[in-house]
Amino acid sequence: MELSLERKTVFGRTVLAVVGEVDVYSAPTLRDRLADLIESGDPTVIVDLSGVAFLDSTGLGTLVASLKLAEQRGGQLPLVCADDRILRLFRITGLDSVFTIRASVESAAEALAPHTG
Repeated sequence: MELSLERKTVFGRTVLAVVGEVDVYSAPTLRDRLADLIESGDPTVIVDLSGVAFLDSTGLGTLVASLKLAEQRGGQLPLVCADDRILRLFRITGLDSVFTIRASVESAAEALAPHTG
């Protein structure tokens, strides 16, 4: 399954909807797109993983690196995911305590501090 990335805005926040498989082959595309979004304006990007069918360790590493970049720029990188298989990966790696993970894009956007940029 090919990776699809779509940028949208919800409640004034940048959202990157990720659809497909995030693995060793597609993770660099995700990394580059997130870096572009983080560095080109508001460093807070909501990453919607609702359409992700598969996520491997390379994908997890990409998300961690993107979180660090966002935080260095004064932003955040909340994730949206309600899929038990994907959530289990975050739990067993301990990354569920590193990332803010919400069940919907709307709840992720509402949980962020008001956008001032």
